[in-house]
Amino acid sequence: MKIRPLLGAHFSVVGGLHRALLRGEALHCSTIQIFTKNSNQWKARGLLPEEVSQFREALARTGISPVISHGSYLVNLASPDPLLYRKSLKSMIEEIERCHLLGISSVVIHPGFHGGRGETEGLRRVSAAINIILAETKNLSVKIVFEATAGQGTGLGSRFEHFAFLFDHIKEVDRVGLCVDTCHIFAAGYDLRGQKAYERMVRNVKDSVGLGKLELFHLNDSLKELGSRVDRHGHIGEGYIGLQAFRFIMRDERFTRVPKIIETPKETTFSSGDTADRKNLALLRRLWRRGSS
Repeated sequence: MKIRPLLGAHFSVVGGLHRALLRGEALHCSTIQIFTKNSNQWKARGLLPEEVSQFREALARTGISPVISHGSYLVNLASPDPLLYRKSLKSMIEEIERCHLLGISSVVIHPGFHGGRGETEGLRRVSAAINIILAETKNLSVKIVFEATAGQGTGLGSRFEHFAFLFDHIKEVDRVGLCVDTCHIFAAGYDLRGQKAYERMVRNVKDSVGLGKLELFHLNDSLKELGSRVDRHGHIGEGYIGLQAFRFIMRDERFTRVPKIIETPKETTFSSGDTADRKNLALLRRLWRRGSS
């Protein structure tokens, strides 16, 4: 009997953090991703004891695990601006503390933008920042998961070698991991279409950081072509990546226990009234069960 994949979506926390778990339960998710605070603001209201209790109770009742946090979009640990760098450090430490309180196992972040200082200098700043953050949260069992990026502007993380550099320079390397976003890596130039291309991508991960460091997939189609370096998420099978790549991932036994989260567009556009999340998740489950569309 095949082990069911860890599959879910990024859900809104409108109405309370615990509501995201209920939304995930309604769509039969085994894992979910959330923002624990507004992703476009530095300030975060402290968590009330009743909020933490509600979330942990829903976590235990639904059995959804793991729950993953996505860090603030404002954080830039590669920034050459001292003020932004310090604010990013503070924000990440606070986010890990919030995750620990809620029982969230990991937080996903983008490596950041070097702002013209060059990739090597940017990566050095990121690894130095992570070492500070992990030291400040040494008693908290929350992982930092770096998300592969599309490579826009001076963004870091569009090559798997960037993560190899980071992991080589991070002291508590057991507390960091990699998130492969299918849209991002496709836009960065890693093809997933066809068995040979898919295996070549997997080999790139293996040769750079090792498959054991792959903590998470973000499953998103791409509305832009291979190598475009433009991050535009599409519904599963409706972009330039197509269905076959998602079939490979869903059926790859090497990644059965790696959580797979969709971040596809949220609009409800179907005559049946089904949400886009429901449609995308159902399609991925069919690919897992049958290996065909």
